[in-house]
Amino acid sequence: MKKSFIIAGICIALGACNKFGDINVNPNLPQQASNTQLIASAQLYLPVLAESPQGEYLGQYLSETQYPNLSLFNQVSASFYGIYYGPLMNLDSVLRAKVHNPAEGPAANQVAVAKILKSYYFWHITDRWGDVPYSAALQGKNDFTPVYDRQEAIYTDLFLRLDEAVKMIVPGSITNDINFKGNMDQWKKFANTIRMLMALRLSEAAPEKAKAEFNAALAGGIMTSNADNLVFKHLAEQANESYWYDQVTDQNRKWWAISLTLMNKMKPVDDPRLPVYADKNSGGNYVGLEFGKTEGLSTSAFSLLGFENRKQDASVYLVTYAQALFAKAEAAKRGWITGGEAEAEKNYKLAIEHSVRQWKNNDTTGYGVMMSKPGMPYNAATGMEQIATQRWVHLFLHGYEAWAEWRRTGFPVLHKPQGKEIPTRQGYPSDEVFNNRENYLNAVNTQFGSAGDGLYGKLWWDK
Repeated sequence: MKKSFIIAGICIALGACNKFGDINVNPNLPQQASNTQLIASAQLYLPVLAESPQGEYLGQYLSETQYPNLSLFNQVSASFYGIYYGPLMNLDSVLRAKVHNPAEGPAANQVAVAKILKSYYFWHITDRWGDVPYSAALQGKNDFTPVYDRQEAIYTDLFLRLDEAVKMIVPGSITNDINFKGNMDQWKKFANTIRMLMALRLSEAAPEKAKAEFNAALAGGIMTSNADNLVFKHLAEQANESYWYDQVTDQNRKWWAISLTLMNKMKPVDDPRLPVYADKNSGGNYVGLEFGKTEGLSTSAFSLLGFENRKQDASVYLVTYAQALFAKAEAAKRGWITGGEAEAEKNYKLAIEHSVRQWKNNDTTGYGVMMSKPGMPYNAATGMEQIATQRWVHLFLHGYEAWAEWRRTGFPVLHKPQGKEIPTRQGYPSDEVFNNRENYLNAVNTQFGSAGDGLYGKLWWDK
């Protein structure tokens, strides 16, 4: 009886509270994110695709000045879970939404941006791991063990999704857009540019398909200046600061020096980007550190990561106009677009010029001197190597992208630490053995057979 009275009293009390609303709900905080807020949240993850020591080691831009480990390629597996349950889940929520607030911009544009970003993230994932959950991914409670799609099928579908996204864009902007401030023309250029770069990735595996997709993207309209670059601009505040600022400045970790591999490409030609990429050593010189070196290490004898790239509000360059120009140079060299060697040379020179402009705040001082140095003027006999090598120099600190291009072209020649081969993929998350065992084993066996899930399996496009 006493218990009944207590329950009744609680119910009466709760009823009284309900007359004034739920006192446990903060009216100043939204209970559900809007579509463009979800897109913005997905954009906040973008710098993670580039700001990664592991990526810089795979691209061989930075060497470890202390505690050499990852540069020796000792870590087999890496996790893609964060990309799935972070930005991809948010973007998929936008694509599944039945209501799109018109105050945030046309519904078609909200969906188009979500499709473009989702495609970009999946391109990044499949180029690191190979076959991955795609068509059955992001189903939530309906499927915790998604099958792995073949990389070839993923690429085919991504081309379709990007084409769909571009065609559905209508006049009008969207709100909460971190990257392009709602400018849908720039989103269209970005979509076509990544479609073009994806097509180039298939140059050896499926050249005819690659050529067709490349030209379709080019005809659709790609980036036309550095103003169109996909850049993530950090802020001078702790919540949104650069990874390198946090590591080097805040935590005083002087663990990263410019690799000798990179220094040997830049210093001999008086590359004007070098003072941006690197600081001078304690002796006032630019000195690279051999990649994977384990003895004679120092935090003062070698050139550490440059100040501009470890500022609190440093920019992260993800997809750029210079990349598009390098792609056009290679396409001309391959005969995919008209103009032959003359067109290849023109775009090669423009690409390097706009790379200098990008990294040096539109200052081209030193560009002409660099281009007159031995090995820099375009030579048809060595054109493919020159294009690939200068693209690699340009992609500084976007290690995963540079690594993908190195796997495709073989240029530049990278250093083998302690005689080890350079990885050609990353191993799947170790938890997949337990969380999704059957599909994981099928993906490994289908791609790599008895070689298993390691660092040296070849992806579908890596011929």
